Amino acid sequence: MNRLEQLFQHKSKDILSVFFTAGYPTFDGTRQTILDLAAAGADLVEVGIPFSDPLADGPTIQASSHVALENGMSLEKLLGQLEGIRTETQMPLVLMGYLNPVLQFGIERFCERCAEVGVDGVILPDLPLAFYQKNYEALFVKHDLCPIFLVTPQTSDERIRELDEASRGFLYAVSTASTTGGAGGFNDSQVAYFQRIAKLKLKNPVLVGFGISDSKAFATVCQHLNGGVVGSAFIRAQETGVQALEFVKKLRPTA
Repeated sequence: MNRLEQLFQHKSKDILSVFFTAGYPTFDGTRQTILDLAAAGADLVEVGIPFSDPLADGPTIQASSHVALENGMSLEKLLGQLEGIRTETQMPLVLMGYLNPVLQFGIERFCERCAEVGVDGVILPDLPLAFYQKNYEALFVKHDLCPIFLVTPQTSDERIRELDEASRGFLYAVSTASTTGGAGGFNDSQVAYFQRIAKLKLKNPVLVGFGISDSKAFATVCQHLNGGVVGSAFIRAQETGVQALEFVKKLRPTA
């Protein structure tokens, strides 16, 4: 059982996942950001693999990806920065990015390196389920990597169940059909979507991403599902020098 599964075995509500882009704002700050978030009380961290054409990301994450690439960050360098981090923290780590850099790196080599440095899960939004099952599933199982798939408000119940069955660790529920970093808060149709997912009684916990920028939005998703993912709001905090501990306390004041 890897660290993601251990987390959800011991905690099922109010899960806070924080996303940030590797190599932003500085090339060598990735490791310290992870350790700062662990010390601040985040439950898990999603480390973004910077990419030149991040289609699902809004302007904040796109800009951070651009800066990270300008700083010289790459998938190989990111994995190198994670060497030995398991001597410093056991907080679950997920890599999130797009398929192209992973294909260039080599999928088998990627899975091997993830296992070596202690990565627990991978989110590749543009990886088709059927392609994963045919070509990569055995590799993920071999290296004890959790594949995490995304669902949206437009995803049918049948498809949600299919993606849930293929996922390990958790299922990622995108709150909106738009890109990341949009207006905070959720409307009635989004809340109904969270309720619809909850009623499906899926095998995996469900974390909601896109649109969580404050404690009210985080509390809303936690009321219906297992927790939330915060990305753009944390990157904006990094821009203004807000420390991880202060950010987490504002987002989850009762922690």
